[in-house]
Amino acid sequence: MKAVAYQIPGTIDREDSLQDITLDTPVPTGHDLLVEVRAVSVNPVDTKVRSKAAAEDGGWKILGWDAAGIVSAVGDQVTGFKPGDEVWYAGSILRQGTNSEFHLVDERIVGRKPTSASFAEAAALPLTSLTAWEMLFDRLRVTAPVPGADNAVLIIGGAGGVGSIAIQLLREKTDLTVIATASRPETVAWVKELGAHHVIDHHKPFGEQLKALGLGAPAFVFSTNATQYHAEQIADVIAPQGRFGLIDDPESVAIGLFKSKSVSIHWELMYTRSIFQTPDMDEQGKILNEVSGLIDAKKIRTTLTDVMGPINAATLRKAHGLIESNTARGKIVLEGF
Repeated sequence: MKAVAYQIPGTIDREDSLQDITLDTPVPTGHDLLVEVRAVSVNPVDTKVRSKAAAEDGGWKILGWDAAGIVSAVGDQVTGFKPGDEVWYAGSILRQGTNSEFHLVDERIVGRKPTSASFAEAAALPLTSLTAWEMLFDRLRVTAPVPGADNAVLIIGGAGGVGSIAIQLLREKTDLTVIATASRPETVAWVKELGAHHVIDHHKPFGEQLKALGLGAPAFVFSTNATQYHAEQIADVIAPQGRFGLIDDPESVAIGLFKSKSVSIHWELMYTRSIFQTPDMDEQGKILNEVSGLIDAKKIRTTLTDVMGPINAATLRKAHGLIESNTARGKIVLEGF
């Protein structure tokens, strides 16, 4: 099978940063599905792993964790899927990625692809939908009010992949006022289109902008990026006893800033359930099926903004470069080998 991989971590401008290779097609066992990959998306985690993690024992490391495709074969313990089923998923960071013609994935973290979405439209959503859903409803518990707080959530980095789906989930499943940050005309327009009630500029003081909008202290803050640069402002504007969640990898965050307000701090890593094989690992399949239903009911929409192809080293290097430029809006998807 065709695949895109690397051996030595480093910058994307190196010719060997990503390479086209050929490998044997894997065989599914146990709970695994063998999926014929039709489309993949590129996430910040792809670029982070590529820049730091080497392949093991001189082998090849395949990136990519979002995919939409068709089940080709199943392991002997699979009960929920059969060959021919159209699926979507985000995979496990402990296994080889989806940038290959065929891919093995545990059925418990797989959902049924939305029937109304193309493979490219579907591939844009699994990782970001799972991340946003788990943060909002499992970690921050946004449906449980914070006494005395403004019934609002501030999303820092609203135009990115996670922010884009978080805005939609909040509008569909809660009555919270959604405030998103964005700084460029095109990203401001994007988050408004997705349903944000208000948009503020993350390059300007948060407190002054919220006050100008007539808003009080938000009950929840969800930071998708640049957390270390915004921590003081987050601590300043969040409500006492509020809940603060982050998904990026700040070098340091002074959590003492949040003590006086008894703010709880919540991390979200979409891979936790698959890394530790938690008893509720199948929740991810259930979440993806619920999101699939919301898409088919036209309650939410894909966050796909750019389709590239084919899935090869040259195209993936270009996509990685766009992600690392920090100017991406929504999601970049590649389709076809």
